[in-house]
Amino acid sequence: MNEKQNIGTFFDGIAATYDPLNHLLSLNEDRRWRKVAVKGMQPSNHVLDVAIGTADLTLALLKHHKANRITGIDLSTEMMAIGKTKVEQHHWSDRVSFMQASALDMPFESHTFDAVTCSYGVRNFSDLDKGLREMYRVLKPNGELMILEFSYPSNRLMAWCYDLYFSHVMPFVGRVLSRNRTAYNYLNHSVKHFIWGEQMCQHLRDAGFNQVQAQTLSFGITTIYRATKVLPSTSVKNN
Repeated sequence: MNEKQNIGTFFDGIAATYDPLNHLLSLNEDRRWRKVAVKGMQPSNHVLDVAIGTADLTLALLKHHKANRITGIDLSTEMMAIGKTKVEQHHWSDRVSFMQASALDMPFESHTFDAVTCSYGVRNFSDLDKGLREMYRVLKPNGELMILEFSYPSNRLMAWCYDLYFSHVMPFVGRVLSRNRTAYNYLNHSVKHFIWGEQMCQHLRDAGFNQVQAQTLSFGITTIYRATKVLPSTSVKNN
C-alpha cells in the first residue's frame, strides 16, 4: 500500500466506525492496553503522538498527567476530525494540536520532543526503519519512545485461537458493521505480516535507540516497546 496515496484515504473510509469496532473486537482490552502503556511513561512537557488517529492515546496521556502538551500527526483527516471532537469534549483543545503529516518525513526540527508515542500505527508505515529513524531524529536526547503494537502469542494454542479470530471473526464482524469489504482484511493482513518481539527491538536499536524493552500484554496479543534516545556526551545536549 502506497502510504501517501492510500493510507490516509483508507482510514478516512473507516473513521466513523473505527472506535466502536476497536472496542468491540478487542473486548474493550484496547482501553486497558493504552492505560498500561501510558502509566509506564515518565511525565513529559511536549509529546509527539505519531498516527494520532482518533486521539485515544493522546487522551490517555493527558488523563494520566504524562504530557503538558501534545502534537499529533496522521495522514487521515477524518480520523483526526473525530480525535479533535473528543479532545474538545474533554476541554483539552488548548493542549493538543493536530497536523496532517507523514511519519516518514516529519515537518519538525531535530531534538524537538520530550517523548514520542505511537499506538497501533507503525505496522502501517510503508518503510518501518525510516519511520523509526524519524522518531529518533525529532526526539530530544534522553527522550522516551513508547510504541504500542499488535504482536503474536508465543503459546501455540493461543496463537491458533488468535489467528482464527484475526483471519475470520474480526474481518467478518468488521465488514458487516463498517460495510467496508476490504478494511478489516487489510488490518488482519497488516498484523500477520508485521514483526514483533526481539525482531522489532532490533529495528529500534538499529534506528539508534538505547534501553530497548518489550512488554507483552494479554498473552502476547499486543506489545509495549519502550526505548530511550541516548547520545554520546559530545552530542547535542538536552535543553
